[in-house]
Amino acid sequence: MRSGRLRHRISLERLEHTVDPDTGARSKDWVEVAKVWAEIAPLSARDFVQANALQSKVTARITIRYRPDITADMRILHGGKIYSIAGVLPDNKSGQEYITLPVSEGTNAG
Repeated sequence: MRSGRLRHRISLERLEHTVDPDTGARSKDWVEVAKVWAEIAPLSARDFVQANALQSKVTARITIRYRPDITADMRILHGGKIYSIAGVLPDNKSGQEYITLPVSEGTNAG
């Protein structure tokens, strides 16, 4: 993948559960894992029709360089938007060059 396509700066976040040592209260907080360069591509009309046929809410694909720590439990922030990750798809050659993340836009509050 050519680096010129990765022109969007995104934040990857993971949900962490914490316990207050004084009160014992539990809380959930989104913690930034990394800021990476990405390509954000809205689904084409054909892809969107196929996604609706599967009753999927996927609205875009985000492609980033390979990272072994990305999971579907994470979320992505870009330009004031929150994207929920629907899956993690490795590239079809080595599986370690880049990954594609089908995403849906919305509030992933955990």
